[in-house]
Amino acid sequence: MSEAVTGPASYFPSIEKKYGKPISEWQDLIRSSPLTRHGELVGWLKTEHGLGHGHANALVAHTLSQGA
Repeated sequence: MSEAVTGPASYFPSIEKKYGKPISEWQDLIRSSPLTRHGELVGWLKTEHGLGHGHANALVAHTLSQGA
């Protein structure tokens, strides 16, 4: 039996389904942004790309934890 995905990655299936882009595309957008702070990136995804707060937060947290 596989373990359940927890943390920010647990949002990934619903993000892909709701917004129609793979997670890798969202991560590329985050990495290419001139913004570097968590809150700035979350706000940018919300205002410029229409993501909800939880989804934006999960993407930013996961991407930054990988050394964006």
